[in-house]
Formats: sequence, structure tokens, C-alpha cells
Amino acid sequence: MLSNPSRTQAILYLILTAILWSFGGLLIKIVTWNPIAIAGMRSAIASIFILIYLRHPRLTWSRNQILGALFYSATVILFVYATKKTTAANAILLQYSAPIYVALLGNRILGEKTSRLDWMIIFTVIGGMMLFFLDQFQIGNVLGNLLAIMSGITFALLTIYLRSQKDASPLESVLMGNILTALIALPFMFTSAPSKTSWLGLILLGTFQIGLAYILYSIAIKQVTALEGSLIPIIEPILNPVWVFLVLGETPSKWALVGGSIIIAAMILRYLLPALNNKRQKN
Repeated sequence: MLSNPSRTQAILYLILTAILWSFGGLLIKIVTWNPIAIAGMRSAIASIFILIYLRHPRLTWSRNQILGALFYSATVILFVYATKKTTAANAILLQYSAPIYVALLGNRILGEKTSRLDWMIIFTVIGGMMLFFLDQFQIGNVLGNLLAIMSGITFALLTIYLRSQKDASPLESVLMGNILTALIALPFMFTSAPSKTSWLGLILLGTFQIGLAYILYSIAIKQVTALEGSLIPIIEPILNPVWVFLVLGETPSKWALVGGSIIIAAMILRYLLPALNNKRQKN
């Protein structure tokens, strides 16, 4: 079991989480199967992986634990449906509007206030995301875009309700959410069978891209605010084209490079400026 990290370690865990999540696009490309079946099998494998890690899960069936599980499952399923109905760029961009909803709801549900600097960082990051996906974003696909927006809202609520269990164990919500997702996707798994190569991708998706990633995320969310829990992982989509470039040689567009640079700069400033202010006050 990983010990309770310091705040700095928690931020590093969130960065590692984003890195693990970012391999999703590349791994899914090697899986030939129904998208819902992929999501379900990935969650089934992740459930086993998390269960082995927890050994003795504490299922309290509290309101926050159940809501965390429901919003987890909703996020995964809505995002898969969104990517079927709209472009991947639209789905990712609209889902990562989540920090706005966390900023609006975090104070009411958790009592965590959003500072003026936080709002500046949020809109700078969203602006960077828009530039990042400028060449790929499409106005059409209304249903898919609405599903992607909903997945952003559910991801925000997932973050909030995992954070609400900071004095308990939020990983149990993730375990329950994965089991629920696997059960919902079960009918789609019987339509066809994945190939041997696809099984390798599914195992990697379940153990590392989801299982290990959410173990780290659930530990980190106890030491950071809900806003940080939704804002720091936003580096995930800008890492996707990095892996594609390294593996397939596809060069990102100039706008993607500009947008990605803005996002990284904003995240560095978010943590550098407060540190400099604290140092100045001590001196």
C-alpha cells in the first residue's frame, strides 16, 4: 500500500496519473472491438487490479461513496458515447471543461473557495486547449458535443465526491464505479471476441491506464483541492500526440504546440507564483 503522500508528492502523483491516462488513445488503437465493450472490459480488469491492491475494501455504502461510484461510471460511459457521436478532439476538449464546474461547485459542496488566480489559470488553460485542438474541432455533431459536456460535468462531480472522502478511502468509489461500468457494458462484450493483440491492449488499459492511474489519483486527491484534482490532469490530452509522434511519427500542428505550451506555462505559474510569494513574505 502506498503511504499518505505530502502535498508535493500528491501533485507528482497527479502528473503521473495524467501520463498514464494519456496512453489511452494509443492503446485503444491496438484494440479491435466495440467501444462500449472496450470500456467495460477495461473496467473489469481495473476492478480486479484495484481489488488486489486494496485487499480488504471498505464498502461503507455512504452517500459520498455511492455518488463517487455513479459519477465515475457516468464519466466513462458518456465519454465513450461522445467519442462515437463526435470527434475525439471535441470529446476531449469539452470533457476538460471540468475545472470550471469544479470551481463553481467546489465551494458549495466542499467549502473550497476558488481564488482570482485560479480563475485566471482555468480560462488560460481552456484557451490553450482550444488552440491545441483548433485544427480538429468541429461545430457540428450536437448530440456528441452534449454528451461530451455532460461527461465534463460528471468528471467534475467525480473529482468533488472523491475529494469529499479525503478522511476515508475514495478508491472504493472507483472500484464500485468500475464494477458498475463492467456490468453495464456486459451485453456489448458478447457481440464479438477481441483478438490476441487486442487482449494485450485491454490488459494494459485495465491495469495501468485505469487501475494504477486511479490508485494514484485516489491517493493524491486526499492531499490537494478538488480544483487541483481536475486542473493538473488536464496535461493528459497534450501528451497524447507526443506518444503518437514518438511511435507513429505524426507531427503535431503548430497550433497544438502553441496551445500545449500555454497549458504547461499556466500550470507552472499556478504553483510557482504562490511559492515565490511565500518566499518573499518569509524574507
